[in-house]
Formats: sequence, C-alpha cells, structure tokens
Amino acid sequence: MARPRKRRRVCGLPEVNRFGPLDLSSGVKENIIMTVDEFETIRLIDLEGLTQEECAEQMHVARSTVQGIYIEARKKLAEALVHGKVLSIEGGTYLLCDGSGNGCGRGCRLRHGRGQGCGRGRGVQ
Repeated sequence: MARPRKRRRVCGLPEVNRFGPLDLSSGVKENIIMTVDEFETIRLIDLEGLTQEECAEQMHVARSTVQGIYIEARKKLAEALVHGKVLSIEGGTYLLCDGSGNGCGRGCRLRHGRGQGCGRGRGVQ
C-alpha cells in the first residue's frame, strides 16, 4: 500500500489560474495541468528568490520533494510556452496557510499583502 502524500503548505492560490496563447482559434486541444503546489515552487524559487532548501522548509516537505515538484513544474511551463498550449493551475495535495504567520517564511504572499483569502485547512487532493 502506498504511503499517503504529505500536504504541501501553500501561501495563497494564484490570482489567475489559466494561461494560454492569445490566438485560441489555432485549435489548441491539449491543456497542461500544473498543480497548486507546483505553482508554489515556481513562485517561491523563481519569483521570491528562495533556495530549494528554504522553499522546502516553508512548504513543510523535504528538499528532494521540492526539487521533484520544481522540475515537473518547469517542464509543464516550458511545454505550454514552447508548444502554445493552455496552462491551467488546479488541484494537487496542499494546505493553504492561515495567515497567522506560523510556519510562513519570507516568501509568504500574505506578509506582502498579495495573498488571496487563505482559509485554514482547505486544500485539494
């Protein structure tokens, strides 16, 4: 029996969760799905400038887990950009931070006023 996946801490949901080519008349049929936790690794590492170790600490997972999530997220992002596919951000195994600052690091969107109504205990599996 497989071990249940650990819920990754996420400091906020994306404000926009669907991206794609402006000219959708080209018949884009394939949709790339990026999970919320994959989005969070891209945000923390590439936008906020955290190391993988700092990202792992904030998300409450191992650094090797963050590395795997990050590699998969970048692959999906590249595929959407290079092949002109629609990228949707949804799903995953995560727990939204509650905004109290407990366990949130320097990359937390709530600390910078960019969070989006985080509720305690919500998440998607």
